[in-house]
Amino acid sequence: MLRLGVLCLWRRSPLAFGVPAKNLGLRKVASGVSPPGSTSPRALNIFDRDLKRKQKNWAARQPEPMKFDYLKEEVGSRIADRVYDIARKFSLALDVGCGRGYIAQHLNKETVGKFFQVDIAENALKNTLEMEIPTVSVLADEEFLPFRENTFDLVVSSLSLHWVNDLPRALEQIHYVLKPDGVFIGAMFGGDTLYELRCSLQLAETEREGGFSPHVSPFTAVSDLGHLLGRAGFNTLTVDTDEIQVNYPGMFELMEDLQGMGESNCAWNRKALLHRDTMLAAAAVYGEMYGNEDGSVPATYQIYYMIGWKYHDSQAQPAERGSATVSFGELGKINNLMSQEKKSQ
Repeated sequence: MLRLGVLCLWRRSPLAFGVPAKNLGLRKVASGVSPPGSTSPRALNIFDRDLKRKQKNWAARQPEPMKFDYLKEEVGSRIADRVYDIARKFSLALDVGCGRGYIAQHLNKETVGKFFQVDIAENALKNTLEMEIPTVSVLADEEFLPFRENTFDLVVSSLSLHWVNDLPRALEQIHYVLKPDGVFIGAMFGGDTLYELRCSLQLAETEREGGFSPHVSPFTAVSDLGHLLGRAGFNTLTVDTDEIQVNYPGMFELMEDLQGMGESNCAWNRKALLHRDTMLAAAAVYGEMYGNEDGSVPATYQIYYMIGWKYHDSQAQPAERGSATVSFGELGKINNLMSQEKKSQ
C-alpha cells in the first residue's frame, strides 16, 4: 500500500515546542553500544557511527535545540497518529533512535503503559522533551539492541534507521524483541531527500573542481523496504511515502539546520572540505534552479513510513488456494445486479 502526500513548512517555525524533562531512569548498557567502527560481518561499512554519535551529541548540547526540531517533531507526530490508529493499549513500548523523544511526547498513558527510549547519543537522552508516559532511557546502538526476545508490544523508530550500516540486521533485532502479535511502526528518509542540495553541489563542484564527491548520504529505495521487512520476519506490511517541503532563506541556512538536527553526512567516503568558491557557486545554482519567487529555496524531505507485525496464530490468515467461491470474472457483474435491484425497488 502506497500513499503520497506533501506538506510545506517554513524554516524557523517549529510545529511544537517542548521543555526538558527528567526521565525515570538512564541506563547505559555496555553490551548495547557498539565499539567504534564495529559492524556485523555481513554489513557494508558505509557510515562512521562514532562520528554520528558525536554529531547527535553536539546537536543536543546546543542552547536552543528545539529550534531545529521542527522536522523530527512533525514526523514523530505522524508516527504517533499511526499508533493511535491501532485500537489497543501497549503495555511496554520501545523507541529505537529516539533522539529527544519526538514520538513519546505525542503519546498518552491510555495508549502506552511504559516507554523505553534507546539512542546512541547520551546528550539527547539527558535533554528529552516533556512527556506524560513513564520513560526509561537506554544508551545503546540501534544496530545492537540489548533486550531479550519477546519483550515489547510496540516498537517505533523515527528518522534514525537511515544511518545504520546493517539495516537488515537492525530490522531483525526489532522483530526479535517484539512479542508475538506486536507491531513495528517506523519512518526513515527516502531516496529523493535533499535532491535539490545534492544536484546543486554536484553541478558546482564539477564546474569548479572538475569532479564531485558525495555530500549527501545514500538512502534506501522504497522498493527495497517491503523485501527487507519480509526477510526480517514481519507480515501484514504497509509502506507509505510522504514528501515534506521546507523553505529556507538560502542553501547555507539549510546546511546550518541539518547540522543542528544532527543530520550532517557521516559516510566514510565524504569529502572533508569544500572550497569557498564551490560553496558560493552551489548556493547560486540552488537559487537559480529551485528558488521561489520570494527568494527562498525549497528542500524536499522524502519520508518512508513502514508498519509490520510479528506473527501470531490469532492474526487473520489468507484463505487456502482454490477455496474461492466467486471468480474475478464475475465481479464485473456486481454493478449491473445492483442497478437492476434499484430499478425493481
